[in-house]
Amino acid sequence: MRRFAIGDIHGCAKALRSVIDAIDPKPEDELVFLGDYIDRGPDSRDAIDQIIALQKRTKVVALRGNHEIMLIGVAMHGLDDSVWRTNGGNSTLASYGGSLSKIPSNHLVFFHELLPYYEIDDTIFVHASYDPEIEMFEQTEMMNYWTHLTAPFPARHMSGKRVIVGHTPQPHGQVMNLGHLVCIDTYCFGYGYLTAYEIGGKSIIQADRHGHVKYSPSFAFANKLSKLSKGCKKWINTLTQKHKTRPNSTTEE
Repeated sequence: MRRFAIGDIHGCAKALRSVIDAIDPKPEDELVFLGDYIDRGPDSRDAIDQIIALQKRTKVVALRGNHEIMLIGVAMHGLDDSVWRTNGGNSTLASYGGSLSKIPSNHLVFFHELLPYYEIDDTIFVHASYDPEIEMFEQTEMMNYWTHLTAPFPARHMSGKRVIVGHTPQPHGQVMNLGHLVCIDTYCFGYGYLTAYEIGGKSIIQADRHGHVKYSPSFAFANKLSKLSKGCKKWINTLTQKHKTRPNSTTEE
């Protein structure tokens, strides 16, 4: 199986579609989304539609970001919407036809079921940041969803696991990789890229908000090998079929 972490989408639905097409996930693969699917970008609704559809195609783990917290507070708990609107909420409202009442029920379920973090044998996934001396189930909401990465950066987590985060936009669309801490919010809505980062591999797939894809050299090379292998198999199958259908010839002496 392959496992990819995907950073902050922020309504950049074209970028998401291109990244997913490039990954071409299989049923045994896993996609871990780090939150902030909505706000700022042009089509939050389409981004959520894509992720919900992906759940029928492959394993999807969807985390909660601070922008989903703001939306839930307004849509489900009646909080004042002024802070949310000034932080990109207006674009989300527009994608839902101008009213929160038009959010489909399956989208509301999706927002409600988002996870605070995800943990596997050697990696932790969380939206924003972490306290290195506290277990993940004891982290505060402020740390999970709202705290930006600033120097000095968090030390290695007490579990020894590497931590993959989003939330803090990285300049020039470059992944910040400190070894024990990797930030893959590469500023898609602001002239950067949406990043899919392979866990346990070397592939990085990125797409800008217009959907133009940029591959890491390792992914591009592996993709070329895959296409070459498929081409060879097709060629061999064609030769085999021709051999099977060719009439037997006899030679008289």
